[in-house]
Amino acid sequence: MGGLPGPNRAAFDQHISQISTAWTVLFQAHQGSADTAGKALQLLLERYTGAVYRYLLSLVRDPDVADDLFQEFALRLVRGAFKQVDPQRCRFRDYLRSCLRNLAIDHHRRQRAPLQPLGEFEPAVQDEPQGTADAEFLAIWREELLMRSLKALAAFEQQTGQQLYTVLQLRMDQPQLHSPQMAEQLAAKLGKPVTAGWVRKRLYLAREKLGELLLEEIRQSLDHPSEETIVQELIELSLWEYCRAALEGRPSGRRAPEPSSGES
Repeated sequence: MGGLPGPNRAAFDQHISQISTAWTVLFQAHQGSADTAGKALQLLLERYTGAVYRYLLSLVRDPDVADDLFQEFALRLVRGAFKQVDPQRCRFRDYLRSCLRNLAIDHHRRQRAPLQPLGEFEPAVQDEPQGTADAEFLAIWREELLMRSLKALAAFEQQTGQQLYTVLQLRMDQPQLHSPQMAEQLAAKLGKPVTAGWVRKRLYLAREKLGELLLEEIRQSLDHPSEETIVQELIELSLWEYCRAALEGRPSGRRAPEPSSGES
């Protein structure tokens, strides 16, 4: 799927990230001017393509079917099938999960019945008890947020020259290495002397920056990204420890709330 041209895309991403959450991008895709709607739709698809496809694949267990269902999802999105959704009824990720589950259910029904014309798509979204949350979708959603944050960290490294992603990637690839061993490998890769202290400092900075980037990904996925809702989302997705420092270091000077007993 092609992206927007470089300068235009950069300007749009900067603008949209300042004002929008997933819900507002969705509404812009359906209710804005033709230019704004097209760019918002493009951003929405690019932002959630990974999670959408992987979850569909987990439901149907067939790459070809998952690809077909993804194309159906995208077509319905383009046609404005989500424009009547009420964001007060549920979180964006819960709504998205219901949409995708309904797509998979409809697919299985079509295997046993004649195909019907493509119609409006308004899934029935109801509040679900905490214990019935779809654990597989949560795992995919969590991994997608982490992958997007790691990509953002790699982009940050390219922009600034700070080798945070490189050091963190080595740690993730070879977690058994100690700092001196990492320093040896990084010195060979970077072509310059590297000390164990340098490695430890970059690891600290990399984790701190990753937490900030992940926090922004979480914020954009929520309809009302208050500190309380962000913390709750982090707890439910088991991402609290990644973002603890970023939350506690906010300009407000307030410490982030601690998870209640049994939620850490």
